[in-house]
Amino acid sequence: MNFQLFNFHPLISAAVKEAGYVTPTPIQTQAIPPVMDGKDVMGLAQTGTGKTAAFVLPILQRLMEGPRGRVRALIIAPTRELAEQIHEAITVLGQQTRLKSATVYGGVNINPQIQKLRNGVEIVVACPGRLLDHMGQRTIDLSHLEVLVLDEADQMFDMGFLPDIRRILGQLPKKRQTLLFSATMPPDIKRLAGEILHNPVTVQVGSTAPPVTVNHAIYPVSQHLKTPLLLELLRHTDKQSVLVFTKTKHRAKRVGEQLEKAGYRAASLQGNLSQNRRQAALDGFRDGSFQILVATDIAARGIDVTQISHVVNYDITDKAETYIHRIGRTGRASRSGDAFTLVTAEDTAMVRTIEKALGAPLERRTVEGFDYNVPAPHRDAEFARPPRTPQVRKQPKAKPAANKSAAPAKGGQPAKQVAAGHPGKEARPGASRQRVHRSRRAQ
Repeated sequence: MNFQLFNFHPLISAAVKEAGYVTPTPIQTQAIPPVMDGKDVMGLAQTGTGKTAAFVLPILQRLMEGPRGRVRALIIAPTRELAEQIHEAITVLGQQTRLKSATVYGGVNINPQIQKLRNGVEIVVACPGRLLDHMGQRTIDLSHLEVLVLDEADQMFDMGFLPDIRRILGQLPKKRQTLLFSATMPPDIKRLAGEILHNPVTVQVGSTAPPVTVNHAIYPVSQHLKTPLLLELLRHTDKQSVLVFTKTKHRAKRVGEQLEKAGYRAASLQGNLSQNRRQAALDGFRDGSFQILVATDIAARGIDVTQISHVVNYDITDKAETYIHRIGRTGRASRSGDAFTLVTAEDTAMVRTIEKALGAPLERRTVEGFDYNVPAPHRDAEFARPPRTPQVRKQPKAKPAANKSAAPAKGGQPAKQVAAGHPGKEARPGASRQRVHRSRRAQ
């Protein structure tokens, strides 16, 4: 089967041919016909299966007829990187159609987005938060919307966007075509699909199993030795393009910095970066300027690089599905790939869960010549800050006692009880008890 059988508009077919598309992928073969027929579709597919073109091409075909200059298709994605990737696909596949697309996401100035929307676009690719800002400011008109796409729906749920999605849905035209794509189908997404899809066609490609072209291995190691082991692995690996996953933004930044210091062309991709720096890191990884990219799961959404040779899980995932999603970024386009995971003793239960999902044990490996017995530093944190130098405060000079002969009164009791810190000031009876009560209330 080839793309000619879909009978796309000649201008779209020409762009498809120019982009080098010859044989449609399974998700494209199954999803394009019902989408072109105007049916709602629920697609289950991993990243890298070609699902972006599976909904972009039918949308372009639909929008070739009808009015121009108003928003008729809305695509919602969880991250800026994925939004830009979808926008790029629209630009390439629709380059001869004169259909206009705009991206809408946070982290950048909103005014250029407002100007593009005012100039008139037919397709908007948006992240939920900034889209709600535009809707609140009435800088986007969605009253003529014909097609809604929710891409990576499970990731939007993981990122806490489900309430925002529901707010957006409540303000969209009820009569529309809705397409929902997700790598997994957790209960909340299944419930949402049941609410917004009408008699949908379900398209499922593969399962939650990783590509057979990926070789898996785990490397047991202590937490404080992860970075030295990573450097040792890279030194002994015939690598081309390496994607390293960490659990936190802070760790992604620090690991990236340490790789740079070790002489690697490395960059980090995490949420604290400005959009320009994020895009520069992603572009540099795609064109080979950076050999290694260190990223968090959220930031890595939208990375579509077919030549990734290795995925290294610096930190193991919290879910088996996330592990499969991570390692699915290598071994693509019929190429082989390797997935290495650094695991500590605390990761044993998660390793078993992943092995159960894969249906096979993960190979345990060690690196010959690596010293696994180096003791941990005194502090528990892997990237510990140096201890602060204690600052010695100067003690105020004591004032001379007002009455040197403060002799006890008869009966051996002091004549007056002096309040702490206030020489010569008499303490009120029960004051200390009142302070204790107040401090307890403050807690």
